[in-house]
Amino acid sequence: MHNYLKIYYFINKFNSDEIEKLDKNISLIYRNYKNQPDLELIKKIRDICFKQKRRFFISNQIKIAINFKLDGVYIPSFNNLTNFKNLKTPKDFIIIGSAHNKAQLINKKRQGCKEVFISPIFKTKKTNSFLGISRFNLISNHSEIDVVALGGINASNYCKLRLANCVGFAAIRWIKKTGLK
Repeated sequence: MHNYLKIYYFINKFNSDEIEKLDKNISLIYRNYKNQPDLELIKKIRDICFKQKRRFFISNQIKIAINFKLDGVYIPSFNNLTNFKNLKTPKDFIIIGSAHNKAQLINKKRQGCKEVFISPIFKTKKTNSFLGISRFNLISNHSEIDVVALGGINASNYCKLRLANCVGFAAIRWIKKTGLK
């Protein structure tokens, strides 16, 4: 594992065994767009992450993130509201987001994001269209925000991330399968 890359893992349900199996350097992002967030569940995940000194973000719920003293909030690409930047947040609070193109990247900058996930960098099961290293770098080189690679990252293409202009990567299936230990 490269220590210089930040690593993010998306979860949509609570499984303490799965979380504890993960490498300690992996930050969690809880996103569940089907249901309203269960506050008790958020507390459980937060407490486990705090005990393990792991960063924890919640998707689209900035008030919950502030009230529960989470590390930050994740703003998905479909959220175009720009009222996040002007909110009063704690000193170390981080707003991260995701984008699929340059226009969305500009919007994420307006939202006050410190890091942006650009996806998909590699081919995924959801879609056959992907950026590839060259187009990913074209987008990230014109960004004033730190960029994180997302989409289709696995053991066979992980080494290609060295060619990408990114500060980290995010994955779901590969991390769930291996725990990246």
